[in-house]
This record gives sequence, C-alpha cells and structure tokens, in this order.
Amino acid sequence: MNLRTSHILYGYWNEVRGERMAPCRFEIEPSCISEILSETFILERLDARTFPFRLAGTRICDNFGVELRGRNFLELVPDDDRPVLESMLSSVTDQGAVAVCEIEAQDGGGRSVAFEVIVLPLTHEGASIRRYLGAVTAIDPPVWLGYQRLWPSALLRHNLIWPDGRPHAVIERSNRQSPFISSLANARVVRQNRRQFRILEGGRKDGRRCGRPD
Repeated sequence: MNLRTSHILYGYWNEVRGERMAPCRFEIEPSCISEILSETFILERLDARTFPFRLAGTRICDNFGVELRGRNFLELVPDDDRPVLESMLSSVTDQGAVAVCEIEAQDGGGRSVAFEVIVLPLTHEGASIRRYLGAVTAIDPPVWLGYQRLWPSALLRHNLIWPDGRPHAVIERSNRQSPFISSLANARVVRQNRRQFRILEGGRKDGRRCGRPD
C-alpha cells in the first residue's frame, strides 16, 4: 500500500476486526472514515466471477465517468487480467487476505491514469465472507481526470497482504473450540442442565466413563 486512503481504510478495518479474521459488514461505520468515504466501496459476492458494487463512492464514479453500482468489480481490468483478480478475491474470501493492486485505465484518446485498489473481507450472515470493503484512489491524478469516461487498460501490479502474518481458513478464526476428534464421531450424546456431553465408551482406568462437553 502506497496511498494514504488505503492506509486509513486498512487501519480502520484492522481495528474493527480485532482478533477475528474479518469484521462484520454491519460494524463498519461510514462516519469513522468520512474523510475517504468518496473513494470507498462495498462489494457483494454472487459467485467466483461476479462481485457487483453495492455501494461506490462519488469520487470513484466521477473518476471513471460511470455509475459503478451494480457493475461487476472485475470490469475494472481487461478480460485477460480477470483470472488474476478472481484468484486474489478467492484468497480474500477463503483465507482472509487483503488484496492490493494497481490498475490502469484510459480515456478515449489513449491518455492513461493509474489507481491503487484495496479490497478487505467482511463477514456477512455468520462467518462467511460475502461482502468486501475497499477503496480506489488515483495515483498522481491528471487535471483531466473526472471529465472523461475511462476504460480498463491493464492490471499493473498485484499483491496479497496477510494481516496475521500467514494465510488461514475461515473456520480457524470463527471456531475457537478444540478440533473435533475423529474418535468422537460415534460417541453417545447426553444432555444435562442445558449442557451437552459426548460419552466415550471404554472410559478411564478407574471404570468411570469420560464425558466431553460440546
């Protein structure tokens, strides 16, 4: 990340998530990022190749000369570069990565401008990653930016950031219980005083059975 907007958004997202893999969509308070709100967006995941903008900041739409809400995020890069972006979003979805990339867009006359893009995961409906918080910020914006319709030109650079220093699966962060032991699969379940236990036949050396709380 090189731009201030990306640093501010990442810092806020990281603070809200705490020790979790990602914060919940509804924990994001627009007022807390008001100074960069016009450059931020929210994405939804419909499938591995469809990530429509649910919200897109006014500056992003002005810079590209088009309303982005409802459009597929992958349309920000040319067709040949979309598999790379799809793979990055897969890592964001499945392993809690943060995607950072630099894209290039051109106007009808061939003039180009580069943007830094950051995409951060958000949980939605449980522990699943179905929403994404992000920002698109112009790098050295030219004076004509915002007056011309832009078209995708290239994915210049791309990188994944691991907030905890390594990739991890959603279940690792969402399920804090001890790993499920295969020998418990056939254990008998007993409920008592609103608690649930799994009873292992065979028991301890003193003859008592061992109960494992669920």
